[in-house]
Amino acid sequence: MPKVTSAELRSKDKKELLKVLDEFQTELHDLRVAQVTGGAPSKLSRIRVIRKCIARLFIVMNQKTKQNVRLMYVGMKFKPLDLRSKKTRAIRRALSSRNAKRLTLKEIRKKSAHPVRKFALKI
Repeated sequence: MPKVTSAELRSKDKKELLKVLDEFQTELHDLRVAQVTGGAPSKLSRIRVIRKCIARLFIVMNQKTKQNVRLMYVGMKFKPLDLRSKKTRAIRRALSSRNAKRLTLKEIRKKSAHPVRKFALKI
């Protein structure tokens, strides 16, 4: 089976991906048997290519499932931990910009009692 790209794999659905995975695994199994029995060096170098293709396939499958789960949780109040934004601990715990701008009652009274002074400058 020829090398596959991630773009090709993303266009396929889950059944097709599993079928491709099965083909790769049977081919890898045959190559491993050839390696033990002393097969041609050209066949043995193909093992690494097949393993990379299998890894790429698993990556695409995991990305697709995660994308589907993300779509499922859109608009919900709570999300699983692995779907939440990572950022840093400090940023996650910081006040939202809306709450950071809010004033307490005491601050509001203070501002209204003592407005900002305006000075005329002589040039």
